[in-house]
Amino acid sequence: MNQKRKIKIAILLGMMCMFLTLGICIQINTVKNSTTTVGRTLVENELRDSVLRWKQKYENAYYKLEREEEELANLRQKVSSKDNNASNLSSKLEKYNELLGNTEVTGKGIEITLKDGDSSILKNSANNLVVHDGDILEVVNALKNAKAEAISVNDQRIVSTTAITCVGNVVKINGEKVGAPFVIKAVGNPSMLLGAVTMTGGYIEILENDGVDVNIKQVEKEKESITIPKYNGIYKLEYGTIYE
Repeated sequence: MNQKRKIKIAILLGMMCMFLTLGICIQINTVKNSTTTVGRTLVENELRDSVLRWKQKYENAYYKLEREEEELANLRQKVSSKDNNASNLSSKLEKYNELLGNTEVTGKGIEITLKDGDSSILKNSANNLVVHDGDILEVVNALKNAKAEAISVNDQRIVSTTAITCVGNVVKINGEKVGAPFVIKAVGNPSMLLGAVTMTGGYIEILENDGVDVNIKQVEKEKESITIPKYNGIYKLEYGTIYE
């Protein structure tokens, strides 16, 4: 075999080895990417199934709680119908539950809607145009100071243990995520509530000056009313002790 033929064979073998190596690398990357995608899909499916299971458990527990509350209410009614003292105690307990937020409340009051301002219309700072957790808290406190009997924000009942916090771009109330627009409802004396939030130099005026979209509806007509749902959470003492 002459020298030129040996060189041609060597070049051919080298090219074959190169293409073979390239093909193996491509196959390895394809398998690796496929495995990663399958693994990610499996993890996502497991998380989704876990969320659905916990949601089902919560719904079952909440349904059971509602049934037990109905049974307890029926039992109280039966007992109070036979005993005047029991009737008085039942009335007091119902009033305390209203104050604690454990019952739905319907009555006259006001409804305040807070929406983020439109940056395309107003040239204010984007941060000022956005409704923050502190803004909601200020309005809620103003309503409390005006002796509101019940308050809710996006149907989350405000009670003594309610926390209004901001986590990233999300506002959480009672541990639940709520989004804009924020509808704040308050049952109480409509004139007092309205005066508390619309007073000159009040927080509503500050929000409007910042460019936040504020809408206030006063409900005091005979055929109109505001309904505020009951608190769905659980009261729990962590540091205190109840003495009987």
